[in-house]
Amino acid sequence: MNAASATLRLPLRRAVRALDDPPTAPGWNHAELVDLPSAPPYRAAAVLVPIIVRSEGLSLLFTQRTQHLAQHAGQISFPGGGVEPGDHDAVAAALRETQEEVGIDPAQMHPFGYLDCLETVSGFCVTPVVAELDADYCATLNPHEVAEVFEAPLAFFLDPTNLRRRCIDYRGRPREIFEFLYNGKNIWGATAAILLNLMLRIQAVT
Repeated sequence: MNAASATLRLPLRRAVRALDDPPTAPGWNHAELVDLPSAPPYRAAAVLVPIIVRSEGLSLLFTQRTQHLAQHAGQISFPGGGVEPGDHDAVAAALRETQEEVGIDPAQMHPFGYLDCLETVSGFCVTPVVAELDADYCATLNPHEVAEVFEAPLAFFLDPTNLRRRCIDYRGRPREIFEFLYNGKNIWGATAAILLNLMLRIQAVT
């Protein structure tokens, strides 16, 4: 691990909520969505925010959804989905969904904390689970859900100049959305909001 990775690794672990302190609803963006018809109760969901230690620094793993999905077709996201009755908690749901979507063995995923809950316009309250992913992970994509996986440097998303904000009209009301443009990939919506939360939490401890 190089000096850049070591410098980021400690603040990252300090910035997240501990595994014995999971976040609860409402989401940190609750006030922005409270007027939507899909307001609470939201369905519980979880995503994995996978961190990989590379020689050049820490990176994040993303998925790009297939184009035929009913929801979020073609979008870039973290692996994850709805919490099922058989899931013990958000961690279990995130690990299960990651294995189902990209075929990574749970033994290669090492959760160490949470970000804050996020509410979505599609009616979910998402718990982001932050985990270190073995650098030699093996991904086998579920072709029905995932078109590709790719990595991007964590440092890119911690640079405020790379965060873009724009206003859209959603159900007759102007709403601000976030986005990052990385190597031709438009990372926006809930995924960008989770990255913003990660950025703010790291900034608070450094």
